[in-house]
Amino acid sequence: MTGGPRRCLRRVAAAEIFWVVTVRPGGGPHVTPVIAAWHDDVLYFSTGPGEQKARNLAHDAHCALLTGTNSLTDGFDLVVEGKAAPVGDPAVLEEVIAAYEAKYGAHITSAEGTFHGIGDAMRSGDAVLFAVTPVTAYGFGRDEGVYSHTRWSF
Repeated sequence: MTGGPRRCLRRVAAAEIFWVVTVRPGGGPHVTPVIAAWHDDVLYFSTGPGEQKARNLAHDAHCALLTGTNSLTDGFDLVVEGKAAPVGDPAVLEEVIAAYEAKYGAHITSAEGTFHGIGDAMRSGDAVLFAVTPVTAYGFGRDEGVYSHTRWSF
């Protein structure tokens, strides 16, 4: 698959579900699904402060976020690598909450939504917002059996 980093980042911005990979203190991987929002060239996700991924990131900030499809012959998969840093700036926090709400709509904003209250949880510290600035990304395309692999550096 050809295309520069902007094409990769458009796909990242549009993806709804990611798998975040963190490193356990013993060196093993920990993988779990998350929702994430792209804002100002940074990928954001959140988790509870006591969750395994938050504990792992406190020990080692390296992580990867993966998204894509599970079809053998069609689709496009992405791997975004970087370091996660907790967001402490209240202005950035509000901008990212707005990005989450714009992206996920009723899933976050309505009382019946799956992630309702996530913005308030971020504001109160019941959820930690992490910022991942991409360092490297990989794209794996499958177009009717034609496979491609692209690496982007940022």
